[in-house]
Amino acid sequence: MKSIFAEKTLTPTSSELEKALGATFPIWQELENFTTKTAPFTLAEWNYSGEKFGWSYRIKDKKRVLIYLLPRDGYFKAAFVFGQKAMDKIMGSTVSEAIKNELQAAKSYAEGRGIRIDVKGHSGFEDLLRLIEIKIGN
Repeated sequence: MKSIFAEKTLTPTSSELEKALGATFPIWQELENFTTKTAPFTLAEWNYSGEKFGWSYRIKDKKRVLIYLLPRDGYFKAAFVFGQKAMDKIMGSTVSEAIKNELQAAKSYAEGRGIRIDVKGHSGFEDLLRLIEIKIGN
């Protein structure tokens, strides 16, 4: 579960990220660009979550984190937290049954239910875009 970037004093650079992610780097960029174009007034920033987790990348609007991008060796994870209103939208959407099932099985917290999706290629990319749209709208 730990980021490939674990050194607290070294914020990852774009070139380090590209090297670490390899073929999935363009997908990371596509998700970042889609999120920042779809949601006005976003802020994208690296965040160090402690020694156990290392560095992650967050794209936020004024109120909340829209998507967490978690770098790994050769791939990354896209993570979301959805409240009940967004959950209802997801369950009625075309998002894959696997994602719906994982969300339903996730523990519910005050801020919602969380999910982490491995991104190792373009498989499931449309689902990620739909999840971003639902998060932004709810």
